[in-house]
Amino acid sequence: MQWSPPAALAAGLAAGAVALGAVALLLDPAGRILVGGAALLLVALAVREALLRPRLAAGPDGVAVRTLTGTRVLPWGLLRVRVRSARRWGTTVRTLELEGPAGGADDGLLIVLGRWDLGADPVSVAGDLAELRPGGGPAR
Repeated sequence: MQWSPPAALAAGLAAGAVALGAVALLLDPAGRILVGGAALLLVALAVREALLRPRLAAGPDGVAVRTLTGTRVLPWGLLRVRVRSARRWGTTVRTLELEGPAGGADDGLLIVLGRWDLGADPVSVAGDLAELRPGGGPAR
């Protein structure tokens, strides 16, 4: 299984960048800098969303997480999956935490993915991962 934001998200961000770029041409110099900076930010977000697809993929060997520095594969036997909930500004925010083993001088790997990254509710993704885990056991 794979999880990533909808492809329309990257397209929408790119369209917003083009619109802001066009508006920036009509503004005074100070406005061009501010709106042009916002357009560049949207371009960077669109490129990020396009490059990091799929963000999370589960297979027989484990879970692969795509980041800006490359793809990390976390084997099932060493993977710990948790869902964290926190109240922020009157809403409940859930994140999926994938914890991997320590390696070398590293104390361990912690990858935190939210609804934006997964394109789905982290609770349902954690449930799917528990079902896909060999042996059908729950995440440790």
